Amino acid sequence: MNLNGNTVLITGGGSGIGQGLAHALHQWDSKVIIAGRRRRQLDETLRANPGMEAVELDITDAGSIAAFAQSLVSKYPSLNVLVNNAGIMRTDDVSGAVSEEDLISTISTNLLGPIRLTSALIGHLKRQPAAAVINVTSGLAFTPKATSAVYSATKAALHSYSLSLRYQLKNSPVRVLELAPPWVQTDLTPGQKTEPRAMPLADYLREAIALLETDSDEILVERVRPQRNNAGPNEHVFVDTFNDRFKG
Repeated sequence: MNLNGNTVLITGGGSGIGQGLAHALHQWDSKVIIAGRRRRQLDETLRANPGMEAVELDITDAGSIAAFAQSLVSKYPSLNVLVNNAGIMRTDDVSGAVSEEDLISTISTNLLGPIRLTSALIGHLKRQPAAAVINVTSGLAFTPKATSAVYSATKAALHSYSLSLRYQLKNSPVRVLELAPPWVQTDLTPGQKTEPRAMPLADYLREAIALLETDSDEILVERVRPQRNNAGPNEHVFVDTFNDRFKG
């Protein structure tokens, strides 16, 4: 994908991978708008990136997403890239009772939020000369972590949704990309930012941005490939062939 001169919305852009992507794309002369619930984190990111802008968004609030999208498009009519990055991860044990609060918040943030926001913006994106939806999933979408079963399931579902969205939009100006990070040093879970077994964030971003410049639909750094290959790297080709059977 061409990284220059875009107008990009990144959810969860105030920290972690979202913040890193925002900074990197900002350096590519793109207009970057970060969205999130925590104003302090958004403002800290803005101070480090003059010219970047921020909007507050609770991705779990279904009732506000349509109005948010309408306001966003009105203010940024050149918006052509949506990065669905916002996500939360909780530890769980599905062999017993799962916390209802954790269950609802995880599914609302990681799955329903991206689908709702994409739905609200897709009409606008289809009217752009070139556009992209980038869904941030995880290596756990392909090889789940049993002690974060709900998180892994939401990422697997977002991967499946991305395949369907790509198929439906294949004759449109909108590309659908999937960014599937490995275990990266961020604040996603307690202690993860300093976990020596996780991939340093700067290393991940360097490799991921280089891959974003290519024609690949799946942005897979080397460290995540063993997890992805569990399902097969050309799954989307099979999905296309499968869906073509239902035409006519």
